[in-house]
Amino acid sequence: MRRPIGKILFVGLWCVIGTGVGILLVAAIKSKNSKTCTGWKISISTASEKAFVDRKEVLDLLTSGGMRKITGRSVMSFDLRQMEAELKRNVWIREAQLFFDNNQVLQVNVTERQPVARIFTRLGSSFLMDSSGVQIPLSDKFPARVPVFTGYPDATIRVHGPDSVLTSQIRRLSAYILSQPFWMSQLSQIDITPGRTFEMIPVVGNHLIEFGDGDDYEQKFHRLFIFYKEVLSKTGFDKYSKIDVEFDGQVIGTKKGAAISRYDSLQAIRNIQQLIMTARQLQADTVSRQDTRPLERSTMTEQTLTNYDLVPEDDSVRRSAPGRTPETRPKRPVSGNNHPSVVTRKRGKDK
Repeated sequence: MRRPIGKILFVGLWCVIGTGVGILLVAAIKSKNSKTCTGWKISISTASEKAFVDRKEVLDLLTSGGMRKITGRSVMSFDLRQMEAELKRNVWIREAQLFFDNNQVLQVNVTERQPVARIFTRLGSSFLMDSSGVQIPLSDKFPARVPVFTGYPDATIRVHGPDSVLTSQIRRLSAYILSQPFWMSQLSQIDITPGRTFEMIPVVGNHLIEFGDGDDYEQKFHRLFIFYKEVLSKTGFDKYSKIDVEFDGQVIGTKKGAAISRYDSLQAIRNIQQLIMTARQLQADTVSRQDTRPLERSTMTEQTLTNYDLVPEDDSVRRSAPGRTPETRPKRPVSGNNHPSVVTRKRGKDK
């Protein structure tokens, strides 16, 4: 008899406590809703140096251009979900959160979209792509300093269908280049070929970089950087017309026909030294905003770089680098060491 009575008393006690808490909570909510808004605070989260959407634009969206007041209104009269939806209609706003604090101040937290690439289509139109692959228009405030891609096959970004893989590769390449100040300084633009591969045009040097598709992009950039540091910095940046890093474990350079003067070689060395110095300065300026590790400081780049073999052009070299198509991209096995082999070619013989 004592046990059932004890259980009944225990359950009854907790029911009374729960009811009391519920009554207090409802009373607190009614008390808060009956109060009026005392002001607002707008916070904008952006990964850029400057915001593409400012506080005035956010306030205009909240007040419908000044037609709807905020201060002095009852807290209960605010439809926060609807206001969040109105803010998200702005193409530059990715997320929006609104709530009232204990002082009845409307807190507005806005997260801005981060552009990672500027894309030019084959039809001549241009737009930006953000970190999630969403197409956004160009800003009329200031240009976004992002990698430039040309020759996109469609008028709009495709996240489904055949070109969805290309869009994903562009997004990954752009994010990587943005994290590397050296490549941000060196790459002028990236062309998309009809075969959905990438050709890069550098700022320093009169050559074309054949990159292949967007797979294994970190290894390809690593091999390209080694070729810059160990070959082009000594021979000159105008000695090769093409540099191909598409194949695993090798770099294929197509030489120009004209000889390179000693002055051009020395000038190229000064250019690359200045480029590396500028990239390091940019890295020092951005280290407080993002955790990046430049390629020239990576452990792979700092390993011994003296065991290179300049492979002469012969039939075996030709067989190791057959004609490339989007469907078949041959891979050459990596040699025993970790260094890519360098294949040099004379213009007009193979390409």
